[in-house]
Amino acid sequence: MLDISITRTGNPSAKPGADKALRFGRIFTDHMFLLDYTQGEGWHGARIVPFGNLSLSPAAMVFHYAQEMFEGLKAYRAPDGRTLLFRPDMNARRMGTTCARLCIPEVPQEDFLQAVNTLVHLEKDWVPSQEGSSLYIRPYIIATEGVLGVAPSKTYLFVIILSPSGSYYEGGLTPVGIWIEDDYVRAAPGGMGYLKAGGNYACSLVGQVKAHGAGYAQALWLDAVHRRFIEEVGAMNIFFKIAGRVVTPDLSCGSILAGVTRDSVLTLCRDWGIQTEERPIAIDELLECWGRGEVEEVFGTGTAAVISPVGRLCYKDTVHTVGDGGIGPLSRRLYDELTGIQYGRLADRHGWTREVQGTVNLGVPI
Repeated sequence: MLDISITRTGNPSAKPGADKALRFGRIFTDHMFLLDYTQGEGWHGARIVPFGNLSLSPAAMVFHYAQEMFEGLKAYRAPDGRTLLFRPDMNARRMGTTCARLCIPEVPQEDFLQAVNTLVHLEKDWVPSQEGSSLYIRPYIIATEGVLGVAPSKTYLFVIILSPSGSYYEGGLTPVGIWIEDDYVRAAPGGMGYLKAGGNYACSLVGQVKAHGAGYAQALWLDAVHRRFIEEVGAMNIFFKIAGRVVTPDLSCGSILAGVTRDSVLTLCRDWGIQTEERPIAIDELLECWGRGEVEEVFGTGTAAVISPVGRLCYKDTVHTVGDGGIGPLSRRLYDELTGIQYGRLADRHGWTREVQGTVNLGVPI
């Protein structure tokens, strides 16, 4: 259990009012959590301090060899005033997976949960109440040793910052257009595509820029070996409803993130008796299904956007419209169910939500 010291800001910021439209990730709360790691000593110095800049050596390894990772989750304002987290135990476990692959010392899962709970409880007045808004939680770890040399760092910094945010896409549930990228690749088998690491997102920017230049919201990536099999879309997992079945790429290739929302969507679909398939999906197969009129819905899933309906896809300069281009009934149902659970408006049959407590931990079994 962490012994977390708390230093409160002497200059608190004005919180955004309920009438203010929140953009995603632009405003930050008054405090942040810090935890240091030193080889031979382990993790130490747990503290919450006023939000501010970090002081790092210009030679810090994170700048040169990209040894870093991050997570993302949200806190929600329930109608009765409670503050709820959604499946934070999954983020804690996934953080451990990422750290192990990148040779970063793992933060114990119970310490991760305690740190998130303590910081969010301190900043609970920052959790917005506007429809569709939430408090985005960004934990991350960076290598801080000031040495030039390709090797695991001997020192690290674990940070958590908070941001009251609105919808990830300013259009909310308005269906987006997707560009299918068949030139560049995002990740390869044996690499780190299944991790929450900045390098995965840096190498995806070129596809995003191409997509935006062509008038599309995001790029859909194909596999690195054959350029045939569908993987991820932007920063989200991708789903297709084909002839009544919900199909999504499986995770065995090692280049697709095991999304928390992805797992939740699969669970809900099975609860509702909808057949689900996790398997490789070739772009040629998808186009054949389109030709037979079997592609009923396409949507992305992720913590930031929850459900992002797709209205059209462009592949090799040919545009394919999904249904009538609007929001499909399953996409709408999934969004309503997930957000209903997250905000405490609907029954949580799977025990996914955790109330933020004024204590040192969440009481979540690890």
